[in-house]
Amino acid sequence: MLEPTERRNRPALELYVPEPNARPGDEVDFSHIAIPSAGSVPRPDIAVKPDEIRDMAYSLVRVLDEEGRATGPWDPRLHPDTLRRMLRDMMMVRVFDDRMYRAQRQGKTSFYMKSTGEEAIAVAGTHALDRDDMTFPTYRQQGILVARDYPLVTMMCQVYSNRGDPLKGRQLPIMYSSREHGFFTISGNLATQFPQAVGWAMGSAIRGDSRIAAGYIGDGSTAEGDFHAACTFAGVYRAPVILNIVNNQWAISTFSGIAGGELTTFAAKAIGYGIPGLRVDGNDALAVYAATRWAADRARSNLGPTLIEFFTYRVEGHSTSDDPTAYRPKGAGERWPLGDPLARLKQHLIGLGEWDEERHQHLLDQLGEEVRAAQKEAERLGTLQSDPYQDISSMFEDVYAELPWHLREQQAQALAEAEAKRR
Repeated sequence: MLEPTERRNRPALELYVPEPNARPGDEVDFSHIAIPSAGSVPRPDIAVKPDEIRDMAYSLVRVLDEEGRATGPWDPRLHPDTLRRMLRDMMMVRVFDDRMYRAQRQGKTSFYMKSTGEEAIAVAGTHALDRDDMTFPTYRQQGILVARDYPLVTMMCQVYSNRGDPLKGRQLPIMYSSREHGFFTISGNLATQFPQAVGWAMGSAIRGDSRIAAGYIGDGSTAEGDFHAACTFAGVYRAPVILNIVNNQWAISTFSGIAGGELTTFAAKAIGYGIPGLRVDGNDALAVYAATRWAADRARSNLGPTLIEFFTYRVEGHSTSDDPTAYRPKGAGERWPLGDPLARLKQHLIGLGEWDEERHQHLLDQLGEEVRAAQKEAERLGTLQSDPYQDISSMFEDVYAELPWHLREQQAQALAEAEAKRR
């Protein structure tokens, strides 16, 4: 053991704390990001061994180039009708988000979270899955519901927590749930989606089913224990699951370096578990579709899981409770070098001769009318300002198969007090 005097001759230890490269008041600088040319990353066979594609965890799968042309082996060669439907769904998500954001600012709901700049991840990924595959989303994948034709009015009723809310006001706004649409209940706890998706996928395999699962978490959630447990089970048991990491650079006000983003890519986390890791341009709808389909084909062929890092940027604040200008330069989202996913897909369709500005504006107007009509219908069932969900008896439902005696007494007392107030 060294004497105190001997230790004093050693250099003092220092703890390193990662810091983003720009703070409020600084110039936005994304020059450190390496962006390979579209089409430059090879597309392996789905039966490839994970260790044979280690390099793909450090590159970036891209299909659309700067002029909107699809190029390279990952081009899914989708029919124009599919491309138009994907564009329509992405536009619908953005129109819906803008409308609900304004509703929150007007005091009609307590909370909202927009997915601006990330629409392609949920929408294009969903179109690459089968309609009955199960998804385990986090709170910026409302595009899954839109792509699967979930009713807009029902979505809004959940946001308003009103009499039309299928979750009876028990969930935070935007935490949707729909078994019929393969949309598992959103959890506010971080990383729960991965072990749930892996467990569901293992169950599907045990039953000899043909459905696969897809889970979604953010970059910050990879620092949670649930992430590592899920990867272990997925790799060991070759679970038919797609593990999607949405790396939008920020976990509320904490940048991705705190979760290990400075050390390596998030896709590289797959390597230690013997899982294929893909890193994909999350603002390129065709790349998202192609990577998801590759992973889905692999899972459906009993070849095991795939981990995909979707590289994107959170344009807006974390939620309506957040002001991003407090921790990052103003307008950073607009400077993101991978662009806007809607604009890029629109440019691609125009380049194919399958779209034009006039049709685009017409569709935008049509979607605006559809969302406004849905909002009027939903608000007739109540908002936070007027007639929110207040069915007292529902507090005691859906928990026990048979309500215990003491809760039956409390339920009767609550109903009696509510009736007395109405009189």
